[in-house]
Amino acid sequence: MPTTKTPENRHQILTVFGRNAVFEALSDTAIICQRLHWATSNKPSPATERILTAAASRDIPIREHTRATLARISRHGKQDQGVALDICCPQFATVEELGRQATVKPARILALDGITNPQNVGMIIRAAVAGGVDGILYPRRGVAALGPLVIKASAGMVFQAPIILCDRLFPALDLLQRAGLSIASLEGGASTSLFDYQPGGGVVYVLGGETGGVSADISGLADVRLTIPMAGNVESLNVAVAAALVAYRDYLSHPGR
Repeated sequence: MPTTKTPENRHQILTVFGRNAVFEALSDTAIICQRLHWATSNKPSPATERILTAAASRDIPIREHTRATLARISRHGKQDQGVALDICCPQFATVEELGRQATVKPARILALDGITNPQNVGMIIRAAVAGGVDGILYPRRGVAALGPLVIKASAGMVFQAPIILCDRLFPALDLLQRAGLSIASLEGGASTSLFDYQPGGGVVYVLGGETGGVSADISGLADVRLTIPMAGNVESLNVAVAAALVAYRDYLSHPGR
């Protein structure tokens, strides 16, 4: 499997930051690393030396920057520790690409709406990959940043996940809806069971935040509202557990689809 020099599409480049996260990515030869960004203010230490050694062993280009420039590259100047790494994620796509593909093959998409706990987001990504979903609609605003905490919680599945980054969720859902996909929001007060729902084509399942659930504007956009039936006095499930149920609902009937 190639590890460098892959043709570059900006939407398929994920920049990770922080010395531990960067070293772990460099140490995994299945991860396609494009370039290492290095602050000239970094002092020699065992941590910095092992990163440079790992990059050299894989012939990863190193670009030096001032501390301020590197902070702009990482977008997390207080946490990047003077190092960032561009990684190629071939499964990443744009909303427009997803809309075009969905007209050819019915798609199953998970959309994140206000989910702010990195542990939950990482677990959702892992469940989505395991359940063979076609995309994870991931807004940059209102959701936990796609950084080291999410990557760790996903057990590294971020790098092979079909993630579709967007600025805000509502316009992306609106575009996909106009492309022919149905919008299904997961809401506790809904009357239709997730397991009774039979979509006629592609569908985007919207998962709401830990506290407020699906936001009002997204709920208003939805074509259908779905609930997960529960026994006993259980009021709700953790959002990552709900995501796993959605991901596996169809996969168990059509594994490897």
